[in-house]
Amino acid sequence: MLKSDLSVMDTVQEPETFDPVARQKTKHHQILSVQELNALNARSNWQGFLYLAGHLTIMGVSGYLWGTHLNRWEIGIPALVVYGFSFASMFAPMHECVHRTVFKNNRLNDLVGWFAGLLSFYNSTFYRRYHKWHHRYTRIPNKDPELTDLEPSNIWEYLLVMSGLLWWVDKLRGYFRMACGQFEGCPYVPEAAQKEVTRSIRLQLAVYGAGIAVSLFVGQPWFFLYWLLPLAVGQPFLRFILLAEHTGCTKDDNHLSNTRTTLTFWPIRFLMWNMPFHAEHHLYPSIPFHALPAAHQKLREHFTHVEPGYLKVNRQIIETFREHQST
Repeated sequence: MLKSDLSVMDTVQEPETFDPVARQKTKHHQILSVQELNALNARSNWQGFLYLAGHLTIMGVSGYLWGTHLNRWEIGIPALVVYGFSFASMFAPMHECVHRTVFKNNRLNDLVGWFAGLLSFYNSTFYRRYHKWHHRYTRIPNKDPELTDLEPSNIWEYLLVMSGLLWWVDKLRGYFRMACGQFEGCPYVPEAAQKEVTRSIRLQLAVYGAGIAVSLFVGQPWFFLYWLLPLAVGQPFLRFILLAEHTGCTKDDNHLSNTRTTLTFWPIRFLMWNMPFHAEHHLYPSIPFHALPAAHQKLREHFTHVEPGYLKVNRQIIETFREHQST
């Protein structure tokens, strides 16, 4: 099989197969040539370290400004927002490392992905299995695990999703359940991987427990001020972005219409590791994050949903509530 026919995520050795590119070829014409796809598929350690260093630098500087200006809200609050979003958007490098497209070395992808998940309250070991099914069954009812999340149908549900409250509850319930070895309702986690996922989640929860213990021991609210509060502040911004990826798109296996690309400002694209080019990513999951802008230039005319900004997408989502109420 040609290299271009393989998704990078297929390198994870598990019983089930995962080949979204091959499936795409059976549903739509092959848009990119083998040569074009091979060129775009090239992974780059330099790009991976550059983005990671930039992301951590933004986190460090904004965190310093937040911590040193707690009593000066005109500086502290903007710093907290940036700091919080830099934590929440650590979801993006975790996601890219799960695809193993950030670095050439898969162990390095797994290590960086785990720590990125630790910072953003995701577990990469679990998410790798969950996300495979999302790609395999994108927008297919009763198969895509993301469709179990609430897709808002009115303004109150929309605000609830935006608050991040449902996300926190789902994460806490799910992690504690899997830490106890319970995987009911998780068909995407094969039995052979369950012990690994349980160990990974237990370790992650232990790190959080250690952070809480240190804060209590020294009598300082460090865990709250420098992780929990910032992440809670950053989550609504991440929900605002992630809701745009598939909401309002077709519920079928057509990758040209079931996923949305959203054009946005460079700082957002940087902290989200080019995830706004989401239709390109779903059509060709093997393309690394740094090559998605180039892929967009080749593919944009083929997609149903390419929108100029997250404000417009979310406004359209809200407008559908009114349309449904009037019918």
